[in-house]
Amino acid sequence: MIRPVFEPESLPIESTGANLPQVAAERLTAAGLRARFEQHLPWDPEPQEARLAEMRDPREAAVLIPIAMRPGGLTVLLTQRADNLSNHAGQVSFPGGSREPSDPTPIAAALREAHEEVNLDPARVEVLGALPDYLTGTGFKVTPVVGLVHEPFSLAADSLEVASIFEVPLSFLMNPVHHQVRVFRWEGGERRFYAMPYPDRHSPDRNAPEPAAASGVGSSHFIWGATAGMLRNFYRFLLA
Repeated sequence: MIRPVFEPESLPIESTGANLPQVAAERLTAAGLRARFEQHLPWDPEPQEARLAEMRDPREAAVLIPIAMRPGGLTVLLTQRADNLSNHAGQVSFPGGSREPSDPTPIAAALREAHEEVNLDPARVEVLGALPDYLTGTGFKVTPVVGLVHEPFSLAADSLEVASIFEVPLSFLMNPVHHQVRVFRWEGGERRFYAMPYPDRHSPDRNAPEPAAASGVGSSHFIWGATAGMLRNFYRFLLA
């Protein structure tokens, strides 16, 4: 079934995570993240956009969830994809893409793509681990790789793929109050998805050093779909 095109920002909010527990503050630090990835605690990922049994030949992909170690706290580096792309054009995304035959692991693919898209030096990334694969409705099986980005580093957007780069505090994204469930109904079906709108009043500390390419600071960004779904899984992972 082909889903009709829709504007996600205009759809109603069905629910939020206002009644869900908060992630402990110590988990939202570099030391806390390292400790969590060293543990093997049971937790349940959120339902995905697709099921593996329904996907004939999913394309393997990987994204990097880059967590910058800023003086004012941890922030997540995100990109606004270029409008000319064939998949997820104009959407907020993590740096990443399809796994190439030359990539020995999903981690290698994520680091390569991040370097190509935003010029992030792999040597500045401390890889912590990976979250469970995320299946998208567009036919990708995505491995989300989580890494701490150590200063100093600089970023530069590949204009063919990335319109802008911006940062969102990890504490904002891991606060379930900001997790919305939106629903789209059409004749023949319905779709629910997570959204985490990031308004300018929550911009990171402007006194903290920012890469010159982080032009999205101070503007509003609508984080939704697979990106929001993977962030929601990160929340579940940290909550365990």
